[in-house]
Amino acid sequence: MVKISKSYLPKETEKYMCAKHVAFFKKKLQDWKNELKRSSNEAIFNSSLDDNSTSADIVDQASSYTEKNVELRAINRQIKLISKIDSALKRIQDGSYGFCEETGEPIGLKRLIARPVATLCISAQERHEKDEKVYADN
Repeated sequence: MVKISKSYLPKETEKYMCAKHVAFFKKKLQDWKNELKRSSNEAIFNSSLDDNSTSADIVDQASSYTEKNVELRAINRQIKLISKIDSALKRIQDGSYGFCEETGEPIGLKRLIARPVATLCISAQERHEKDEKVYADN
């Protein structure tokens, strides 16, 4: 395992997906996953504590229901994101991380730093979004 400093950022001048890049993204993904797990657990714990559903006021009950619904959707999004992070960590293990699932081309450091769970290069992502839009318009 390669040691990298906390301030390390992958550089374009380094070989793409060299050991330093892999170590950087692995740490970034693991830290992100741990943060999501912690915030999800806190949200679930806090949600179970403040239960207004027994309130006599119908407005309070409706408000409480809406808040819980929003919290649950946020938790659900976090769970889906954790699944994407797990997939990215598996791609790191099998050596396919950082390369487009469609074209096999490098996804690019800037894109991966911005979205570490990205699976498509920008051109493939744009094609995918364009196809999605065309399909949605029909």
